[in-house]
Amino acid sequence: MSLTLTLALAVTLDYCLGEPRPLYHPLVAFGKWATAVEKGLLHTNHSAVGQKIAGVLALSCVLIPCLAGLFYLPNEPILHDMIDVLLVYFCIAARSLQQHAQAVHTALATDDLPLARSQVSKIVSRECEQMTVLDVRRATIESVLENGADAIFAPLVWFVLLGPFGILLHRLANTLDAMWGYKNQRYQNFGWAAARLDDVLNWLPARLTAVSYAALGDYRQGLFAWRHQAHLLDSPNAGPVMAAGAGALNLELGGPARYHGQLKNKPWFGGQRTPENSDIMRAIRLVYATLGLWLGLIAVAESLI
Repeated sequence: MSLTLTLALAVTLDYCLGEPRPLYHPLVAFGKWATAVEKGLLHTNHSAVGQKIAGVLALSCVLIPCLAGLFYLPNEPILHDMIDVLLVYFCIAARSLQQHAQAVHTALATDDLPLARSQVSKIVSRECEQMTVLDVRRATIESVLENGADAIFAPLVWFVLLGPFGILLHRLANTLDAMWGYKNQRYQNFGWAAARLDDVLNWLPARLTAVSYAALGDYRQGLFAWRHQAHLLDSPNAGPVMAAGAGALNLELGGPARYHGQLKNKPWFGGQRTPENSDIMRAIRLVYATLGLWLGLIAVAESLI
């Protein structure tokens, strides 16, 4: 099966079925396995160096058995093609991202701010209880832009480059970063290895996503925001993605937000317009337009090889 057809079938499955229920999602089992390894290796009374070593061991213990399993899959072409399609389907989450953002949009459209806060809390890590309507809009759009890179475009990049091994490595590393990559007392050192691996794997996809966002929106503002504002954001990969995306939509995003009881003065970035409810849907359309662009470019490239 061609690469283009594999990706097209996987994206179609994702759009039609959405994310699998937790009971059937392989990442749920993976998360339980990672939690068990963490309990065995994470000891907060160890030194910083000891916790980093434990984190490297945990990362290895969790990843190696899962990735090694790929080498024992059946070699029959039909089964191999089916596994590739299912693997890509399990590793991308375009439909889930759309559904979560639409749930926030629907709540805002009916002036149900408490429900909107509840819905946005499912896709962001900041505190949502005291958010204003504008805070909810900004947080949702930022999440759509950032997770477009993490949950859609980075997996596609690694599948194109390294096949099943690449996409599985990225998805598992990204999951471990979400579990262990916090900059708090418990995970500051233990999660260092998982966070750095995720940074390395997302470096190229983030920049390809950023230039794609800019190309499909306000190109000049997108590039300006990327060049002059991305470095102000904490993440070396989310920075270019969110800045370019916000600029492409000509929306002013960022600003103060509360995390774990502390007010963080995040910088403003992007464009000039204050977000409206409709801009949540514009952000979703930008992500899907980028997905369509990528699939088209992959098809053209494959036809020329």
